Amino acid sequence: MSETFTPKPGAAPLSRQVLAQARMESRLMLRNGEQLLLAVVIPVIVLIGGVTAGEHLSLDLDTDQPLVDIFTPGVIALAVMSTSFTSLAIATGFERRYGVIKRLGASPLPRSGLLAGKVGALLLVQLLQVIVIGAVGQLLGWTPEPEVLGVALAIAFGTAAFASLGLFVAGVFRAEATLAVANLIYLLLMAGGAVVLPLGAYGAFGPIVRWLPSGALGEAMRTAFIDGEVAWRDLGVLAAWAVVGTTLTARTFKWE
Repeated sequence: MSETFTPKPGAAPLSRQVLAQARMESRLMLRNGEQLLLAVVIPVIVLIGGVTAGEHLSLDLDTDQPLVDIFTPGVIALAVMSTSFTSLAIATGFERRYGVIKRLGASPLPRSGLLAGKVGALLLVQLLQVIVIGAVGQLLGWTPEPEVLGVALAIAFGTAAFASLGLFVAGVFRAEATLAVANLIYLLLMAGGAVVLPLGAYGAFGPIVRWLPSGALGEAMRTAFIDGEVAWRDLGVLAAWAVVGTTLTARTFKWE
């Protein structure tokens, strides 16, 4: 009888800790109105507005593809960027301000587990984004025949690049400044970073914006969905940005 009630202190396996952290992070992200706006509402509005206005104005993007076939992959890339960069940066910034990360550091969950949990939450939310945006795109007439490997690699490399940059911003600035900087960068990249529209829409600046993480992610996603190929060059650009962001974050990130 005494053995039945003997305490057995000890942490749960790391995999269970990471899974629990990912579930909590994803629930918090989707419960937050601003995060939900960035993750789902704005991308859907951009998709519907872009396709509808483009068809009404006879938008010419120098391609034979229907506008919905061009916009939908770009909006999926935008959704990945909004979740991996803006939402993560803002959430982490305020977690630092309120001491959440510091307290998690005292738990059995190691730092690597905390990071894995955040990445897992991003991937769960992105799965929801792809489902929602894909459904809206199909209602608008989108008939995708994607290269699954290309899509998966674009999401994985894009998440790595933007998440590392988002953590860098969150670790350098205070929470309020992180909110302003992250939203400003998001708006600039959405408008001029070749994430939604193809490089040809930017004229002479197309070859330049291709080297931005937004341009590389957008092109990788469009190549996978439209051409049915893996955009290795653009994935290489995203990998380089991930290395840069990770290095900067490792050197500057403060836990409180």
